[in-house]
Order: sequence, then C-alpha cells, then structure tokens
Amino acid sequence: MKDPRNYGSIVFDMGHVLSEYSSRKAIEQFTDSREIADEVRVVVYCSYEWAFLDCGLMNEDDVLRYTLHRLKSDEAREVARKSIACWDRYNLWPKPGMESIVRGLKARGQKVYVLSNAGSRLKDCWRRVLPCPDLYDGIVFSALEKCIKPQKEIYHVLFDRYGLAPADCLFIDDLPWNIKGGEDCGMDGWCFASGDVGELKKFLRLE
Repeated sequence: MKDPRNYGSIVFDMGHVLSEYSSRKAIEQFTDSREIADEVRVVVYCSYEWAFLDCGLMNEDDVLRYTLHRLKSDEAREVARKSIACWDRYNLWPKPGMESIVRGLKARGQKVYVLSNAGSRLKDCWRRVLPCPDLYDGIVFSALEKCIKPQKEIYHVLFDRYGLAPADCLFIDDLPWNIKGGEDCGMDGWCFASGDVGELKKFLRLE
C-alpha cells in the first residue's frame, strides 16, 4: 500500500463510514416495546430479503410481502410497515467528523467517490445522509447496478464509469470482505472497523 496522499482517488463506503446507520431508529418511532422492536429488526432488516433489496433483486413491497407473515402479531406487522415507509429519514445520518475528512481530501487535490451496498431509495435521498454532498466525484449504489460488494462486478462498475485505474484508488470500508473484494480487483483498501474518525484522519495523513 502506498502513502494515502499518493492515491488519486479515495473511495468510501457509506454506512458506518461516511454515514452512521442504525436499523432500529425507524422502528422505534412506532413502538415502545423492546420485544417488538427486536423482532421487526431481526425479521425484516436483518433478512435475506433486505439483502436482496440492496442487490436490486427485490423492491420494498416485495420485502414486506415476504417478511410480514414471519412476524408474530398484527402490531409488529404495522410497526414494520410504518418503519419501512420512512426508514431513510431515521436510519442513516452523516457521521460526525467525516465532513472534515472529505473536505481535507478534496483540498489536497484527491477525488472522492462513494461505493455502497444500498437500496434504490438512496438515489433520491443520498444528499441528506452523506456529509458535504456537493463534493463527491461519483457515487455507485448497489441496487441500481444489480450487484453488490464484494462481487467483483460492482468494483468494475465504479472503475469503468468514472475512468479510474484500480491501482490509483484507495478503498475505505468497515467490512474486511468488502476490502478483500476490492483488493482482488486491484484496489488497495483499509478497513475502518473501529469507526474512529481520528484514527482514519491519522491514517489518511490529514492531521
């Protein structure tokens, strides 16, 4: 891996990197029951159907149709419906401290991209959930491409669409298998599993 200052492009994941994410936030708007909140989170937001949503293989109506019958009560089903209708307003928000990192990279002359496993709803609301939304040089969301990290296809979508040389890119993601997927396509990576913005700033030489 090169000195981070020597890459032309820095590629960021969104959830738990540029943005904070909690699948509980929208659920908790509609119930005070910890038991129901836990059930809806596991059955809906941690389901393979939700993963298919990120892959672009299901829409939100499909997710509801296939998950609601697994919930134990009408109350839980109603909470699930309401939470899915507004999950983007509560579950994602800009990660504190990341705005200064994006601005610092751009000021240094590096390009900044987003490569995220995300449902198609993000194409309409990403400006609200990413820090400094006007500064990105390109964004790839998995559902719109019908592929998902760590599949090699999605990395090549990024490279081909924006004319990037993999060896000139550094990928920041919180999941090691996504970093490995990028490395297998020729892109260096650094795993941001700690979520510590100060640690990331030091790694990127932005102190």
